[in-house]
Amino acid sequence: METPNIFDLGLQADLKMAAQSPITRRQVLKLGAFGLVAFLASCAPVASTPTSSSSSTSSGESSDACVSEIPEETAGPYPADGSRASNQTLNALALAGIVRQDIRTSLGTGNTAPGIPITIEMTLVNTNDNCAPLAGYAVYAWHCTREGDYSMYSQGVTDEDFLRGVQVSDSEGKLSFTSIFPGCYSGRWPHVHFEVYPSLEQATGSNNVVHTSQMALLEDVCQTVYETDGYETSARNLPGITLATDNIFSDGYEQQMATMSGDVANGYVAKLTVGVAV
Repeated sequence: METPNIFDLGLQADLKMAAQSPITRRQVLKLGAFGLVAFLASCAPVASTPTSSSSSTSSGESSDACVSEIPEETAGPYPADGSRASNQTLNALALAGIVRQDIRTSLGTGNTAPGIPITIEMTLVNTNDNCAPLAGYAVYAWHCTREGDYSMYSQGVTDEDFLRGVQVSDSEGKLSFTSIFPGCYSGRWPHVHFEVYPSLEQATGSNNVVHTSQMALLEDVCQTVYETDGYETSARNLPGITLATDNIFSDGYEQQMATMSGDVANGYVAKLTVGVAV
């Protein structure tokens, strides 16, 4: 009997595996006893612990203000979400293991995309309900390699499926991915694509998408990262594009610009509050 391929069992296998994982602890517990008491007594707002780094960079986004709905954007030519794109119909969402926090390694080949580490953190909120957290929603995120190529589509990486993955928001609407800093290819500002689904069970294809958008990355951080080995192509491409000339962000990027911190040695964190009207 032929041995079944563990990478072709589909989403249902992922759902069973996810059920075995412990529930993510709420962020407030990380603040310790004092923070928990303050929260329960409603004496002070709960906030994220600030990053203490002299090289940290921030967009100045306030986490306390209710955001507007994030702009709807194209999924682009390389979504691999079951839709017809680039003359192909590819679906990474059908791969067993696609529900993962670390998206750096290819499920099929075991190869890992090289690059400066980045943690992509998103907070999903309902703009129709005073930005209440959207718990239990799934996000499918994908982006290019440091050279500007997309797994499953670009020449040389068609057999790879790295830099693609799905995560589910916790009770505070939060989720995160561990990845590598995206490159810059000709004609586009550095970015991360993502689709929001109403649940993990429905994160099977583009027909169930609630919202599609893109995260923009800060220019000075991109410049710093692209000075490192391996990002030479991105360093050449970045001066040829601006947010004002980018075909996605030129009409406004306030709701899509990530707050960023970190450095080359330790990696970066990109945070974005994603407003969705549901």
